[in-house]
Amino acid sequence: MLRALALSAALMVATPLAAGEGHEAVTTFTLDNGMDIVVIEDHRAPVVQHMVWYRAGSADEPVGSSGVAHFLEHLLFKATDDLAAGEFSATVAANGGNDNAFTSYDYTAYFQRVASDRLELMMQMEADRMRNIQLTENDIATERDVILEERNQRTENNPRALFGEQMSAAQYLNHRYGVPIIGWRHEMETLDMDDALSFYETHYAPNNAILVVTGDVEPEEVKALAEKHYGLIPANPNLPERIRSQEPPQTAERRLTYKDPRVAQPYVQRSYLAPERNPGEQEEAAALFLLAELLGGSTTSFLNEKLQFEQQMVVYAGAFYRGVSLDNTTFDLIVVPAEGVSLQEAEDAMDQVVADFITEGVNPVDLERIKMQLRAAQTYARDNVDGIGNRYGRALTSGLTVEDVQAWPDILQAVTGEEIIAAARDVLQRESSVTGWLMRDDEVTQ
Repeated sequence: MLRALALSAALMVATPLAAGEGHEAVTTFTLDNGMDIVVIEDHRAPVVQHMVWYRAGSADEPVGSSGVAHFLEHLLFKATDDLAAGEFSATVAANGGNDNAFTSYDYTAYFQRVASDRLELMMQMEADRMRNIQLTENDIATERDVILEERNQRTENNPRALFGEQMSAAQYLNHRYGVPIIGWRHEMETLDMDDALSFYETHYAPNNAILVVTGDVEPEEVKALAEKHYGLIPANPNLPERIRSQEPPQTAERRLTYKDPRVAQPYVQRSYLAPERNPGEQEEAAALFLLAELLGGSTTSFLNEKLQFEQQMVVYAGAFYRGVSLDNTTFDLIVVPAEGVSLQEAEDAMDQVVADFITEGVNPVDLERIKMQLRAAQTYARDNVDGIGNRYGRALTSGLTVEDVQAWPDILQAVTGEEIIAAARDVLQRESSVTGWLMRDDEVTQ
């Protein structure tokens, strides 16, 4: 899916959606240098969240430099032209706020949550490090050790994380989603100054960034401050088009077994290649989202009701769909066998229950219950300034538009049971799947 951030070409376009209509009050505009701005007002508390999202994540890294996007995220907390190393976060804390950053496949984001009268200070500092970082070889060596230790703690010491890496690598043979966000260890060990600065100079530019400001702000105020601080930064005229290698058609199911003596609870996981949410065409993604909720979204879902409570074959069952993604994503099923049940028996039971669900169709009562829960969740979500900013930022850096984000709840409510079953038949195909068994060394496979 090509990037399609359809913010208005005009300098300022308000989106007049009242709270009573179930939408946030959103205003968008674009600076002359190409930086997109999204302002979401909430005046109930004098707090603002300031987020800069770059359309550059781990899937945009050069081949052989896995982990450089996350590495650079760490390095942006070092010195700039105006700030000493560590001074950025210290300044945020001194002003009563908090800050952090995170990297995913399709984006890297930096945020600060502060009192609304501190917004200009946040813009001033964030604009400074957009183009003015000053790195030393000691910074490179220190932060490379930090990310390697992070991999040790989060991945190498976690059999589930290692298993997940192997599942993704088997699912994506040609796409960068098959490479872990944190990077492969042997490539992380070789990351250097040139790698970091090359990624920085290529991707960290206003015409590759989205500023999302949520909370107690006025759009005109944000516009003036953004022009003052971000508007002075020149666009990157050589920003590369966001084209990635795509997956070839998968025509054969793939299987793997991962054994580790540290595994506390063996389980079966199945992932299917699935379409992502596309701008203006979110209906199939909505059907898949509801399919995941119906199959394994809660203890009352179809998989849990049949496998955990009726058959007592598993102690847990879940279904997951990650629809916000620039390119093809996955639909996943997980079952954890009960004591005395083999992984093969659990997998066979899972397959049978999924087949039964498709044959029987969607229970209208279950579907309406989930839709009602989603309506309630949508209302509660508007009380979370952090969550709102994340929702828009993830969507916009993954190719969706403001209009898509606001249409999503209504699209979910309009999905029918027939559309959900049609999506299940289309996506849950064994030839486009990867099945993995996570087990102990001494686990019996049959």
